[in-house]
Amino acid sequence: MSGDATALLDTAGLHRLVELLIEQGYRVIGPTLRDDAIVLAELESAHDLPRGWGVDVGPGHYRVRRRGDDAAFGHSAGPQSWKQFLHPPRQRLWAGTRDGVGDSEPDAEAPRYAFLGVRGCDLAAIATLDRVLGRGEYPDHSFVGRRRRLFVVAVNCTEPGGLCFCASMGTGPAVGPGYDLALTERLDGRQAPSYLVDVGTPEGAEVLAALPHRAAGGDDVRGARCQVEAAAQHMGRRMPRADLRDLLIRSRESPQWDEVASRCLTCGNCTMVCPTCFCTSTEDVSDLTGEHAERWRQWASCFEFDFTYIHGAGSVRRSGASRYRHWLTHKLGTWHDQFGMSGCVGCGRCIAWCPTGIDITEEMNKMAGDG
Repeated sequence: MSGDATALLDTAGLHRLVELLIEQGYRVIGPTLRDDAIVLAELESAHDLPRGWGVDVGPGHYRVRRRGDDAAFGHSAGPQSWKQFLHPPRQRLWAGTRDGVGDSEPDAEAPRYAFLGVRGCDLAAIATLDRVLGRGEYPDHSFVGRRRRLFVVAVNCTEPGGLCFCASMGTGPAVGPGYDLALTERLDGRQAPSYLVDVGTPEGAEVLAALPHRAAGGDDVRGARCQVEAAAQHMGRRMPRADLRDLLIRSRESPQWDEVASRCLTCGNCTMVCPTCFCTSTEDVSDLTGEHAERWRQWASCFEFDFTYIHGAGSVRRSGASRYRHWLTHKLGTWHDQFGMSGCVGCGRCIAWCPTGIDITEEMNKMAGDG
């Protein structure tokens, strides 16, 4: 967090922030309560925020609950991540007709998104996708266009959820670089929350200047920082204090892989909710006349049996144990070799949305002899 430019917003200031971003042409995406879950959706105003709602999470368990206050960001990660807006689940790549005339629409200008409420883990996930999809030898131009036009309002966590382990992954609870504005929601017995604001970019400073705010005092800043620091000591989970890459290399033949495979359904839920999984497949489709064809890209999962299909040989990873081992080894180990960073940000989504409650922190601690 930056300590160079700080201010305080009240609830009216937060409402004005959403209004201003919409006026500037952004589609504001933030958390809202829908279908008994806190999901990410386009906001029409700050009234859409899940004020007064929290969540109870555990392995294979997620429930919303009423809080005893009016916190707008008093909840941990929900079933979705911001990835879906930067790297859509399904996207048309090309279209054409039998006579060879392509009828693809010119690439539409990327939407101007403003993300409101991005946690430290998810901000790190966006940076991870930026490294993988945006700055490789062959960048994904759709991702690059969306990322370039993005405005980020991050939120520092003061109440980690029961499955959070961002502290042991070095991604939270304080947000890292990459935000335009960062909020810390402060309750402190007040009737309505206030928000300490950190400025991360010149664009963020311009937006803040247009909002009703006051300068933050030293006590305001220290109080907010202390709440975030205290949250790091109350994580619901942690990874073992070990070199995870080296641990996975040494554990390649561990019987733990077969044990976890006996519980794993290879459904791919963990990869779908993961904010950094980026694998895709392509599909060609045509109409009934055969006159029109399209190529679509869609999310894929390494848990799919045919994910490693090779013509003439079949699938390489046939067992559930081999597919789980590949996913976890890549996420926590060989991702470092490929991208120079970890593929896990400690959000805990894969634990909450696993139907059988498989906990990757528990599996890693067992391999390390700590579980």
